Amino acid sequence: MLFVGDDWAEDHHDVEVQDEAGRRLGRARLEEGIAGIARLHGLIGEHLGEDDEPTQVVIGIETDRGPWVQALIAAGYQIYAINPLQAARYRDRHGVSGAKSDAGDAHALADMVRTDRHQLRPVAGDTATADAVKVVTRAHQTLIWERTRHTLRLRQTLREFFPAALAAFDDLAAADTLDLLGKAPHPATAARLTTAQITAALKRARRRDVPAKAEKLQAVLRAKQLGQPPVVTAAYAATVRAQVAILTTLQTQIKAMEEQVEAHFGQHPDAEIYLSQPGLGRILGARVLAEFGDDPTRYADAKARRNYAGTSPITRQSGKKKIVLARYVHNDRLIDALGRQAFAALIASAGARAYYDQQRHRGISHHAALRQLGNRLVGILHGCLKTGTLYDETTAWQHREQHDQKTAA
Repeated sequence: MLFVGDDWAEDHHDVEVQDEAGRRLGRARLEEGIAGIARLHGLIGEHLGEDDEPTQVVIGIETDRGPWVQALIAAGYQIYAINPLQAARYRDRHGVSGAKSDAGDAHALADMVRTDRHQLRPVAGDTATADAVKVVTRAHQTLIWERTRHTLRLRQTLREFFPAALAAFDDLAAADTLDLLGKAPHPATAARLTTAQITAALKRARRRDVPAKAEKLQAVLRAKQLGQPPVVTAAYAATVRAQVAILTTLQTQIKAMEEQVEAHFGQHPDAEIYLSQPGLGRILGARVLAEFGDDPTRYADAKARRNYAGTSPITRQSGKKKIVLARYVHNDRLIDALGRQAFAALIASAGARAYYDQQRHRGISHHAALRQLGNRLVGILHGCLKTGTLYDETTAWQHREQHDQKTAA
């Protein structure tokens, strides 16, 4: 067996090769790209016998994606994606001076896969379709987060020089709001907007009760308000134009990426199973699939999937003291999607609603009850994926109902 530690940077990799006894066989700094990966194969080949297999090479690296990792997987090596926090804690085991170097990190990673790989998670063997879903869903969600950030910046800007706009527009990211603010980002120009201009913007946004809303908007925008000096107001107006342009582009790209998410998700063989789950539509279903992956061997059981999801609690025990806490280290994208699913399932599933109500009657808070419901839904999803069956309301909650009946008896 050969053990390789790969400390990667943007343009290079520091690697170290060890044997089973921990003896250093080689060390190098490799450039990113084809030339670098060829040198790595050569370095490994110097220490492999003619009859040895690529699976006898174990590599530890602090990432699970990118062309370099794909090249390592294609070569047949065993790849372990190590959390940087784990690597930092491991490094502290061997020294308390705080010294750090790229070569030292490569040495620590090689040591980790040599001595502790039974505690580490190998890179999942997800299909290319699942990887594609992951790319587009993450891009789509990132664009939504960016829209939220820029909307808050626009709100702060308007609050400082044009408060009437905040009173007039409930949703600053709405199409009619961006249309009108783009035309009139200045209090004076907004006051001069005609009823026809406002009506046209509302109609393009497909609003209802257009005449009444147009009249109300015009009245609010023409009302007297506190203001800034003219030169400062002009500067703020230029800022609003820039924010409106960014938000308009984000809205267009979010819609385009949403179509990509639905298209890629629809091509996955497990899409129907995900869509059958209560509270999951095409977007949320795609996000959950993307973050869980589709490697059938990745999760040994439902508990392993719950632990990865971050919905299952953790226990801290010392002596006579024992407390149960929520997991604070988790995949933010996955936990967000599962939380939204749990909330939507309150309407979509009678069993989910009954389970949530039961937790609330026990005195548990709304968010804690949703988290427990999400934990239950993850277990149901795992069972459906394992057996290749669609969600069934009766089957999913039958065990729970029987347990409640026994408890009541």
